[in-house]
This record gives sequence, structure tokens and C-alpha cells, in this order.
Amino acid sequence: MNTRQQIDSRYETYLKIPLVLIPVFLIMTGCILAIDVFPGVIAGACTLIYIAVIGMAYFRYRSTIDEAFFEFAMEHGKVQKELLKEFPIPYALLNKKGKFMWVNDDFSRITGTSKRKLLRSNIMQVFEGIELDMLPQGDTVNDLDIEYDDKEYRAEIKTVKINTNNESLEEIGDNRASQEGEAKKQDTSDEYIAFYMFDMTEINAIKKENTEQKLVAGLIYIDNYDEIFDDLEEVRHSLLIALVDRKINKYMANVDAIVKALEKDKYMFVMPQKYLPQLKENKFALLDEVKAINIGNDLPLTLSISLGTDYNSFIENFEAARSAMELALGRGGDQAVLKSADRITYYGGKSQGTEKSTRVKARVKTLAFRELLETKEDVIIMAHQDPDMDAFGSAIGVYRMVTAMNKPAHIVINEVSSAISPIFGNFTGNGVYPSDMIIDSSQALELIRPETMLVVVDVNNPAITECEELIGIAKTVVVFDHHRQGKNVIAKATLSYVEPYASSACEMLAEMLQYMDEKIKLRPSEADAMYAGILIDTDNFLTKTGVRTFEAAAYLRRSGADVMRVRKMFRSDIETYRQRADGVRNAEMILGAFAVSVYEPKDGPESPVVMVAKIANELLNIAGVRASFVVAQMGNDVKVSARSIDDVNVQIIMEKMGGGGHANIAAAVFKNSTTATVKLKLIQILEEMYKEGDL
Repeated sequence: MNTRQQIDSRYETYLKIPLVLIPVFLIMTGCILAIDVFPGVIAGACTLIYIAVIGMAYFRYRSTIDEAFFEFAMEHGKVQKELLKEFPIPYALLNKKGKFMWVNDDFSRITGTSKRKLLRSNIMQVFEGIELDMLPQGDTVNDLDIEYDDKEYRAEIKTVKINTNNESLEEIGDNRASQEGEAKKQDTSDEYIAFYMFDMTEINAIKKENTEQKLVAGLIYIDNYDEIFDDLEEVRHSLLIALVDRKINKYMANVDAIVKALEKDKYMFVMPQKYLPQLKENKFALLDEVKAINIGNDLPLTLSISLGTDYNSFIENFEAARSAMELALGRGGDQAVLKSADRITYYGGKSQGTEKSTRVKARVKTLAFRELLETKEDVIIMAHQDPDMDAFGSAIGVYRMVTAMNKPAHIVINEVSSAISPIFGNFTGNGVYPSDMIIDSSQALELIRPETMLVVVDVNNPAITECEELIGIAKTVVVFDHHRQGKNVIAKATLSYVEPYASSACEMLAEMLQYMDEKIKLRPSEADAMYAGILIDTDNFLTKTGVRTFEAAAYLRRSGADVMRVRKMFRSDIETYRQRADGVRNAEMILGAFAVSVYEPKDGPESPVVMVAKIANELLNIAGVRASFVVAQMGNDVKVSARSIDDVNVQIIMEKMGGGGHANIAAAVFKNSTTATVKLKLIQILEEMYKEGDL
């Protein structure tokens, strides 16, 4: 029974109730007559009057009441129809296939199409962005953003159910007949789709303006202020400062920024968020503008820029900018780091980190490490997975510093790779070192206690350490590393000494050994291990070497390192040389400056990882090669090893491929991939970066 039938039934019942009461009054009158005649006569007279009045009213006014109800219903229907028709929100009824069944005046107005034409089309023809599968199924409500005629709308689409009896269909049909000229009664579906459109143009404009006017906090640091002014004539100091200030203020004036100098080499700025796309588009051109300043300075002056945005408050934006600046400096400077609520983006970073001539930081970090060490019972040392000589040598350096203070220490190594096997035997099975000097991850998890210090060397990414679980358990974590920092860093480090300008972690530890209060005397095998770490990471002192690199090597040489002994340890056999030659022969030049080779690992004494690195180093000896890349299939995975000898920062390239590393040495690993796929992706990235001027 539909709603109208229910109303009619109730109406009939209401009219018949007085008639039903007539027998009741007659029975009552008879009862009174039986008791007493006079009151019974009076009751009978009243009953007759009631019957006469009710009968006359029922038969006389029944048709009048029906007519009044009908007129009211008609007027009510017309009012509803007019309200929908003139409703100030565009509204339409569609069938399940998206065809228009009915539209109001406002819908016709905003689409600029007559109702007759609309009723012959469907929603997909009017709005190009809408597809049939976007229409709701069942009781779901879909919200869509639509752009039409330079305006923005939010469309709300939902299913409505309409009774399909003949009368309701006639109402819909009559309306369509008046608009289209004929009634489409053959569609007997009881479900239609209601399509509402809300004009969001002004609201979105206000939201956009509000977002654009939010303040972005930023910091600007001069990376090599002291080094520049130490080498520059004193009379030119003020001129250089004035030029730098002018460059910074002029650049920031273009983005309505307020700049304030905090210290001689530090600035803070505040700018509206709407200018961020402009800074991103020109890739923070201030970095190159300042670098171009030359008034007789031998070294180029470089900046680090950090910004914080998209946080809930300005204070949080400023804290994000400070955190981003630590990342920028940890990655070697000469770059901009944009830290938002959900991601970190890097710009620049093309130049090499400037070597610091002062050792003040090394001395301060050494003393801080010593003070921490005095409060701990024992130390666990670990590096990255598949350790190389720099990782092993730096771990040996920390081991010697700890044992010199009579504290037990353990080095976590899960698997001895061919990279360290030539020297690893000097520390096992000879009685000079305790049997628990080298342990695996399971043993380390058993030994670690609240009083244990965890020292991480040659890595600051927790995901690639020998045992990431140790970092979460340890109460005190210390990090010594020379790689540029990426997104994933060991955040809970009590002490962190990360110097991306250093050639190797062994160089850093060799300096620190000289600042320990105890007169530490390295054993020849320990000096050999640390010297080998520097030797391998600098490719025989050819890359990333500075004054302090040679000073560290000289200290290790005085401590007993034998250059010839180390060289003999890491000589390759004839088969290894042949494999290296094959890798070089397979190389092809990309863009005339980048050597890309695909290497198929073969059985041999040297691990594929080491062989890939050696091929990449060998390719740098070819004239005209600015950077080399070796792609190798290792099981189901593919590894890319990257090296550079020029101003190309291979770390940025590898980060785009999901890896990372150092400015001159970097790598990336692809799970379940092929060399052909990875090589194609690498070439595409090189071409894209070269086209955009990033290489």
C-alpha cells in the first residue's frame, strides 16, 4: 500500500467514526427507557437530533471536503514542483545509465543548455570528467569535484527511490512531456540518481588565499664562512659580506620575504607560502647566485637553505626548518631542504662538501664520547650490512678507544664478506683478542643491557645496519659517519658525529684517537685495518681526499700501518682482473659524459658487490667520464653502483632511484627486477636531470 492509499484509508475511517457511534447512542437510549420513561424520552430525542445532524453533515459535506483536499493536494504539488524548479541549487534526476530524466532551471542555466536538449543527452556528455562508473551504486553517496565554464563545483550524487505506481510515473512523465513533448512511461525503474551541484568557486578561492598567506619559516646558513674569510684579504671582508647580504635580500624581496641576520653567517626569513612554487621552479637559484661571487676568494662561497611548511602552527614550521637545516649541513651543504608535514625534498647539493681545516669539532666530539663512555659498563659496535673495509676499520678504531678505558667491547658482524676477509683473520683465533670480540646479531641482543652503549659506524640509516633492533633497545646510541644524511636517520642518537666532507669513517676515528686522554697505542693490525679503510674509500687517495685525510694516514703510518702489507692484502688474482675488464668493455657512454655498464657476476674469490664497485672506479679512469654506473644482477635483485670524479653528485641520482650514499660514491638496490629495466630507468633519470640542468 502506497502513501496515498494509506492517507485515503485514514480519512475514510475518520469520517465514519460518528456513524459508528449511532448504534451506541441507540443502545444507551433503550437502557435509559427501561429504567425510567421520561429520561429515556429526552435521551431518545437527543439521539435523533445527533443522527440527523451527523447524517446531513456526512452526505452534504463529504463531496465538499473531498474537493477541498484535492485542491489542497494539487496546490501543494504545484508548490513543490515550483520550489524544485526554481531551487537555487542546480539539481537533476538521472536514470541508472546517466540519462537526464528531469532538470531544474538553475541546472539548465549554469550548463547554458535548454532543458529540451539536456533531456536528450546524458551526464557524461555535459561534464567530460564524469564516467559511468562514478555514478553511485546502492545507498552510497559520491562526491566529485567538477570544473565547468571557469567555475568549480562540488557534485553530490546519490540514489533516490521513487514509487513506480502509475500516478507517480504520470507526474514524472507529465513534467518530461512538458519539457520534451512526450512522456517516457516505459522506464519503470524505482531508482533514480539525484545530482546536486554546489558552487565552490568563491570558497575554494578563499581557501587558496588562506593557504597562500600562511607563513613559511626558513633559515639560511653560510657553509664555509670561516674558511672563506681565512683565505681572503681582510680589506675585502666587508665587501664580501655586503655582496652576500645584497644577493640574499634581493632574492628574498622577490618573494615578499622578511630577512633577519641572526649571526655573521646565519639568517632567518619568513615568507608567504604562495611563493614556494616559484622557489621550487627556479630550484633555489640563490644557491648558484651566491656561489658565483668571486672577489679574489679561492673557494666558492656556498649556502644551505632550509624551510618548514604545512604544519599546524608557525612554531612547528620553524622547528621543521631547524631540523631541515641539520639535514642540509649533514649532507654537505650547498643545498636547500624543504621539510613539510609528510615529506622532505632536496634541491641543489651539486658541489662537494668543503673540507674544514679546523679539528675543533673532532676534539669536542671525542671528549663528549669519552664522558659518555665513562658512565657505561660495556659497548656494542656495529656498522652496515655486508661491511666494507671502512666499516670494519672504523669499528676497530672504536674498539681500541673503548678497550683503552678498560671497558669490554664487541663488534657485530653477521657475515664476513670478501671485502674484509683479507684482514679479518688478524683479529680472530690468534689469542691476542678475546673470542667475543666479534659477535653476531643474536649474541648482541642477548648481551645488550640498559648500561650498554651502542656505537654505529659508517652508516646513519637504521634500515641497513647489521641489527636494526639494537637501536630500538639501546638507551644510549652514538653515531660516527661520513655519508650524507637522507630521509632515514638514527633519530634517537645521544651523540652524533656526521661529517660528509670526510673521506671515510676511518679518517674521523683516526683523528678522534689522537684526542683521547689515554695514550692509545694502536697495534699494527689495527692500524692496517684503518689505513685500508681510508685507502679503499678514497680509491688509493684519488677521490675525496684533503689535508686531514693525509694527516690521518700519516698518524696510522706512525702507529705501525704498513703500506706494502695493506697493498698485498687487497691485490686481485688474474680471473678477477678479467672480470673487471669485461665490465669495462660492456660500458656505453650516455650523453657523452656518463659511463653505464651491465655486469653479470661470475664465481670468483671476490664478492659481486666489491667487483661492481671496482668496475665503477675503473670506468672513472676513462677520459671524459664524469660519473660511472654499473648495473649488476644479484639473485632476484639488481644493484647499481655509482661513482663520480667531477662535480656530479651521484648521491642525488641514486636517491631518485631509491638509494643513497655519498656525493662521489652511492648505490641503489632494486628488489625483484632485471638489469634491462633498471638500466633503462637509470638512463631516463640521467637524461631528465641533464635536460633540467641538475647535472
